[in-house]
Formats: sequence, structure tokens, C-alpha cells
Amino acid sequence: MLKNFLSFIKIKPVFAVSFLLCCTSLLFGIWVAAIPGIKTRLGFNDATLGLSLLLAPAGALTGVLVSGYLFSKISVGWWLMSGYIILSLIMVALVNSVSRSMFWTCLYLFGMNGFLNGISVNATINTFEKKYNRKFISTSHALYSIGGGVSAGLATLFFSIGLRSGYQVIIIAIIICSILYFNRKHLLAHTQVIHTRSGLKIPSASVLSISFICMVIFMAEGCVADWSAIYLKESLKVPGQLISLGYAGFAAAMTIGRLNGDDLTTKAGSKNVVIAGTALAMTGFLVVVLAQSVIPAIAGYILVGFGCSCIVPVLFSTSGNIPGVNVVEGYAMVTTGGLIGFLAGPSIIGLISEKINLSTGLSLLIILTAIASIVAWQNKLLSNKKITAAIIQ
Repeated sequence: MLKNFLSFIKIKPVFAVSFLLCCTSLLFGIWVAAIPGIKTRLGFNDATLGLSLLLAPAGALTGVLVSGYLFSKISVGWWLMSGYIILSLIMVALVNSVSRSMFWTCLYLFGMNGFLNGISVNATINTFEKKYNRKFISTSHALYSIGGGVSAGLATLFFSIGLRSGYQVIIIAIIICSILYFNRKHLLAHTQVIHTRSGLKIPSASVLSISFICMVIFMAEGCVADWSAIYLKESLKVPGQLISLGYAGFAAAMTIGRLNGDDLTTKAGSKNVVIAGTALAMTGFLVVVLAQSVIPAIAGYILVGFGCSCIVPVLFSTSGNIPGVNVVEGYAMVTTGGLIGFLAGPSIIGLISEKINLSTGLSLLIILTAIASIVAWQNKLLSNKKITAAIIQ
């Protein structure tokens, strides 16, 4: 694991682009810890907060519609640079929202920006894999998990010294923009224009099933991000300085899993990794729902993290090898479901929580991850032989 990561960071152009995923999660971890305070400040209950979060998937779907036009007009490098500066500004405004209308606008822009950033980064990583004849996708996504764990830890530290979320996100945004400035040479070097179709393409049944799995896993990640702090605080009565530890444990497990992801997929096969991962995530959510104290709940979130860790990189790799579909179109088709799950999933959980309770809402994920495991077993594109060959090629 360490040898692989050290060789990875030595390739500066690859690391510079992959680090953008870390920038996303550094901001997102602060957002996760800020949610309970935003909920109180703007007077949301579980249902209204859940409905508000639906604006983010609406923005993401808008991103799908405009991505073809956008990436046919500007270079991917320009967006790699500007897209993450825009993200920093959006997150500062989101966490510091002074009204519901401001909060809703920021959520919509966050969803749209997130999709466009994902297109630019993952398409560029795919180009690197072909250039260097080496797999980078799992290690690159490990940086996202590292950022999430670091930011959750920073949020805990900041809260312990009395620094509120609004100032926390400003500090992180300044750091990120500084890093982007010093890495501008590597980012702006990507002068190619990505041509992709505008609008949603009707995929095959196999692609739809991969998109469904992606939706479930992103939904699981989104629910851990958006509801773990609230669940620990309101359901288990955990002190405020500890409420981000559920997400921190989840992010740490994701990191360890993804740093080992390429080797694991090579040895076990992509289909087996997805089946086992969804089963482990299902077990983790079961532990969380049944937990009566903070330690078992955190342990459950860690299991969810290990289970989810390698699945998305495998799905993204598969999306770049769909017959008759280029890598950007494949990514868009597969991740459309994923983005819906990541951003709309927490809204669904919020509605269930308001009508019944949060534990019942989280129980939905137990069912969905079980179904995803069955779908993965029957999927024709998730072939152990094909994916293994691609990894060791």
C-alpha cells in the first residue's frame, strides 16, 4: 500500500489533478459538521432539511445537461482550475447562509458544480491511465477519503477551541485556493477540449444496473455525510465535539480500502469486490441502526466505509470501458444515478425520519445495499476477467 502511494505521488501531474478530489472532501467534511448548526439556525426540521437537499441533485442534473456544451467550449485544464475555486466560494456561502433562499441557491450550485468537477477530474485521470499504462483511479479516490477524514478531525479540533463552522470553511477555502494557485502549471497544462453529449442518453440494461449500484453506494456515502452527525447527536445523545467521529471513521476506512483497491481488485476480481463490498456496507448499516451507544455506531460507520471503498472506483473504471461509449459519456451515464443517490438519498432519509425516526430511515440502506449486491452478481459488464486484465495490462 505505502509503496504504491509513494510511487503515485511522485508523478506530479497525476497527483496535482487527483488532489482536487481531496480538496472537495476537505470542504465537504466541514459542511458535514456544520449541518446540525445550520439546521438550528435556519429553523429546519428533518423533513424540510431533507426536501431542501433535493436542490443539490437538481443542480447535478443541470450539470449533466450543460456539460456537453461547456466542455466543448473550454479546455478541461481551465475547468480543473476554475471549477474548484468556484466550489470553494460556494461552500463558504453555503455554510454561512443567512437565509433559506441563500442556502437553497448554494445547494443547487453545489450540485451542478460537483458534477462538472467530477467529469473533468475523472476524464483526466482516465487519460493518465492510458498515458502511463497504469491504474490510478482507486488511489486517486483515496485522496477524497483522506480529505474527508482530515476535515472531520479539523472540525472536531476547531469546535473544541470554539471556532464556529462559518470560520472553519473560510480557512479551508483559503488553503485550497492557495494550493490551486501553486499547482496551476500542472492543471492548466491540460489544454484538450472534452467533447461530450448534452443531455441524458438512454443506457442499456447492464449500464442501468451499474448506475443503480452507483446510486446506492453514493446514497450510502451521502447519508453518512449528511446524517451521521445528526444521528449521533440527536439519537444517541453524543457530545457536540464527538459528533463528526462517525464520518471520520467512515472516511478513514474508505481511505485504507482505496489505497489497497487496485491490488484487491486485481486479485479478487471486480465483480467479487462489488458483491462483497455491498454486503459489508449492509452489515455496517445494520450495526449502526442497532447501536445503543457511540462506539458500536462508529464501528458500524467504519464497516460501511470499508464496504463502499472500492466499489465506486471499480464502477468508474467499468464506465470507461463500455463498448461503443466514450469515457466521458460512460462516466456521465453511470454517475447520473450516483449523483442522484448521493444528493437525493439524504432527502429521502430526512422524510422518513420526520414521519417515523432516523433509525428507520437508515434501515432503507440495509435493503438497498442487499439489492445492489444481487444486481452486481447478475451484471454482465462487471466481469472479473475483463477488469482484471485491464488493471494488469
